[in-house]
Amino acid sequence: MSRIGKKPIALAAKVKARVEGDHIHIESPKGKLSYQISKGITITVEDSKIVIKRSDDSRTQRAQHGLIRALAANAVKGLDEGFKKELEIEGIGYKAQVQGRIVTFNLGYTNQIDFPMPEGIDIKVEKQTKILVTGYDKQKVGQVAADIKTLRIPDVYKGKGIKYAGEILRKKVGKTGA
Repeated sequence: MSRIGKKPIALAAKVKARVEGDHIHIESPKGKLSYQISKGITITVEDSKIVIKRSDDSRTQRAQHGLIRALAANAVKGLDEGFKKELEIEGIGYKAQVQGRIVTFNLGYTNQIDFPMPEGIDIKVEKQTKILVTGYDKQKVGQVAADIKTLRIPDVYKGKGIKYAGEILRKKVGKTGA
């Protein structure tokens, strides 16, 4: 039996879950998330816990069992506590600022870049070089952080650009003069 799949998921006080047909719906005051349940996987909500079981021990059933459990656990955690990703901007003159639901980046290009915040995601900028992406959907938070990072990938020679907080960049040695 899957070690991950057999663990029940404890629901927080604010989070509610229900199963309708082949979907599980998890909601709280922060928002709503729903996932499709694969064939052969059964989900029951009992005593403020979500229990996930599979019909047989085939390879695909074992994989789906762990996947559905991980998705449901991330949804419960996200709707209760939330997820966050921190980014840092390095480079002279590189900065970001929030104006309503739009983040404006100055990253050394001739024009500034306007990045609209997706639904369910909040972006905060501290000291113009620290970016905090928060939200209740783990996948969406990670994707938005990755999209922001691709606006200016760190340079391999000087390290200028947007990187994750704590990320260690390996710099290349520049050319030597003759």
